[in-house]
Amino acid sequence: MTVWSHVKPAARLPGVPGAQRVSTRNARFQQWEALLSNRAKRQRAGEFLVQGVRPISLAVRHRWPLRALLYADGVKLSGWARQLLDQVQASQVAVSAELMAALGEKTEGLPELLAVAALPPDDLARIPADQGLLAIVLDRPASPGNIGSTIRSADAFGASGVIVTGHAADVYDPRTVRASTGSLFALPVVRVPSHAQVLDWIAAIRAAGIGARLAGTDERAARRLAEHDFGQPTVAVIGSETTGLSSAWRDACDDTLRIPITGSASSLNAAAAASIVLYQAALHRAALR
Repeated sequence: MTVWSHVKPAARLPGVPGAQRVSTRNARFQQWEALLSNRAKRQRAGEFLVQGVRPISLAVRHRWPLRALLYADGVKLSGWARQLLDQVQASQVAVSAELMAALGEKTEGLPELLAVAALPPDDLARIPADQGLLAIVLDRPASPGNIGSTIRSADAFGASGVIVTGHAADVYDPRTVRASTGSLFALPVVRVPSHAQVLDWIAAIRAAGIGARLAGTDERAARRLAEHDFGQPTVAVIGSETTGLSSAWRDACDDTLRIPITGSASSLNAAAAASIVLYQAALHRAALR
């Protein structure tokens, strides 16, 4: 069972005799490399790769379980990297510069650190369900970048969590993680197979006395987004980038809301629509304080 916390071990500095090292494309390296592009292998291993200073720092700040920290062998590390290696309980592996470059996917430069992080449970109970509930549902999003950008906006505007439904891009794709700029580690993000699980969750919330409203965005809706009462617990559904809200979601929603747009654009992409909904909710709730 994964424990979602870090415990400081005895100090360990890179380059000490006996440290774990990977300098060839051995089985361990191939497993890490598969985390970059193979969703099924991420799921089977129960882990994903984290790249970048800010995402790794936020993973540590929010006490995300890290299974390994990889550092560039033979490279002088910054104070930030050495501090993390000293403080975080995880396997530490010195990896050759060539292999670190391959895992880091950077066009220039060499990553000092990479983290192998544990996948969290896809459990809607991770999302706080109270009178302040504000959750975003992305229905079948196809773009990892849009998922990551939505997670970033949800974090910025104080959402309770993000739910990804249906056949969608992977939340733990490195492109998603990078686009979230580390916000993936700051709030619950849950994947579910279909709308049915979300509706069951909302029903349970309502049975507990939380009057949550399910609101979907629809360019043909009569009511504008600004007319919705975001002072009440709200779960907002953003439809697929290509087909919009599915008929199942449309039938389930208590309210459908339109984001007014002008010009020649026919619609907004999912991340932009989600950000506008979240900003409107934040404005409304700030005015009520």
